[in-house]
Amino acid sequence: MIELQGIGPTPFCGMLFADLGAQVISIGRKSSPSDRRAFISERGKLSVALNLKMPEGVEAVLKLCENADVLIEGFRPGVTERLGIGPQACMGRNPRLVYGRMTGWGQTGPLAQAAGHDINYISLSGALHAIGRARERPVPPLNLVGDFGGGAMFLAFGVMSAVFEAKNSGTGQVVDVSMVEGSAALMHMMHAMRAQGQWQDARGSNLLDGGAHFYDTYETADGKYLSIGALEPEFYRQMVRLTGVAAVDGVGAADAEHSTYMDPAQWPVLRRKLATVIKQKTRDAWCAILEGTDACVAPVLSMSEAPSHPHNRARGTFIDVAGVSQAAPAPRFSRSSPSVPQAPSPAGSDTRDVLRAAGFSEAQIETMFECGALT
Repeated sequence: MIELQGIGPTPFCGMLFADLGAQVISIGRKSSPSDRRAFISERGKLSVALNLKMPEGVEAVLKLCENADVLIEGFRPGVTERLGIGPQACMGRNPRLVYGRMTGWGQTGPLAQAAGHDINYISLSGALHAIGRARERPVPPLNLVGDFGGGAMFLAFGVMSAVFEAKNSGTGQVVDVSMVEGSAALMHMMHAMRAQGQWQDARGSNLLDGGAHFYDTYETADGKYLSIGALEPEFYRQMVRLTGVAAVDGVGAADAEHSTYMDPAQWPVLRRKLATVIKQKTRDAWCAILEGTDACVAPVLSMSEAPSHPHNRARGTFIDVAGVSQAAPAPRFSRSSPSVPQAPSPAGSDTRDVLRAAGFSEAQIETMFECGALT
């Protein structure tokens, strides 16, 4: 895989492939800091530094395409064409090449050439409107829904689908990934519920958006938080029993019945009572009672806390690479076992080796360095 270095979803997509054993060649400039240990998305990749504004740099990319399965890029539509490394040029060297394109708005449409970021793309898809508290502003869900969920994951899925298809057809194709469309696809369940009359456009009033008292977060006595997701009747009953909320303010056993706890009219009252109970103990005290049961309760961990949780430690969910704590490769496989990712190498450190493997002679490589095509 050739990755034309960018920001956000494209490098993350390349990392996913590198984690699982693909040879990913990240092409960028050498202006990056020499110590790149914190550039987690560059782990496990080969780094080549090229000046793509010079014909020699362009030729190097085209030469690499000759033996590549995939090229991914995240520039505005038309940028790689102007550089001379667009789909037509690259696939002209290798008809089986899959050319993955990652943008916010897509390659076509009225907004295709406009600047934007995750928050803008998920605004257009309807995803952002649905996230937040009732009668309050929409809350940006970090950049998980657009960049990484609706972007990088759909790019990885689209690329692999095209690679599988190319094995049968013998011909590659362009994969046009839009974060608007990816994040819209992620909203499929909410659209289905809305079509069935089970979801309102009003934020914070639905089953899964914090409207329901049994699917939300609650502050504990030490100022930390628990997440509660007791959706099903049997899980809700267990949550009520273990927290003791049924004994507060005369709440009767009927409150644990499906017909009552699923009634949105009851949610505000039941929320107040549950919040009162949860506030009486610390987060860890509640975990000692609830964690591991079918009450569907978990501690809300910070980024610094998550690696130390016993479950994450047992599974190896987080690893240390060159002194930087980060998520381990995912998913897991029954037979294949990806190796521990290598720390990001200094920018351009693999240029010579990669070009040699592509068929460039030492004299050609030296000439490219001298003219500034290699940086």
